[in-house]
Amino acid sequence: MFELVQLFRGGRLWRGADLAERLGVSLRTLYRDIDRLVASGVPIEGERGVGYVLRVPVFLPPLTLTTAELEALHLGLALVARSGDATLAQAADGLRGKVDAVLPDARQGRDYAAGTTIHAPAPEGALAMLPGLRAAIRDRQVLSLVYTALDGAETRREVWPLHLEFWGRAWTLTAWCALRADFRAFRVDRIARLTPTGAVYPDRPGRRYADYLAAMG
Repeated sequence: MFELVQLFRGGRLWRGADLAERLGVSLRTLYRDIDRLVASGVPIEGERGVGYVLRVPVFLPPLTLTTAELEALHLGLALVARSGDATLAQAADGLRGKVDAVLPDARQGRDYAAGTTIHAPAPEGALAMLPGLRAAIRDRQVLSLVYTALDGAETRREVWPLHLEFWGRAWTLTAWCALRADFRAFRVDRIARLTPTGAVYPDRPGRRYADYLAAMG
């Protein structure tokens, strides 16, 4: 809804379909959020099928964060930039810029994590696979993996990707493995190739990440 207000502040007339496409949401979600903004007092005028416009300027208050909160945010973003893939690193940089832009003037432009250095090694071998794995977890995509075990043996697995874990030096993927009919953890840097099968796996009791954690005690 913050991004929605930012778009309306430009003063132009927006069609609902254009807003939904711009924000990557459904029309139903868009209309719901516009109704919430109007109910909260944002002066948006218009109607479905015609368009919407903000008739009166809206000024958003500066973001109020404590110094400790800013330190936590900047340190977290630095860690993501160090241990994640290029997509997450770019997103972290963009998020930092957005937060900085809405801070009070006296607090902008500072690196609140300047007194801390992260020496965790970047897991280079895994980074190329992370965007595809995150998307598969998000969309419940069944994946076909070519996986190399520690002894060098190469196997093909069809898996339901459930969760990614970062251990400081390596990323692992927890998944339901069709070959083993059980949960398995795969070293991401040992995945030689991953291919979406086009199938979507169901939310099935006994095969969820919570079930894996429960089985691990």
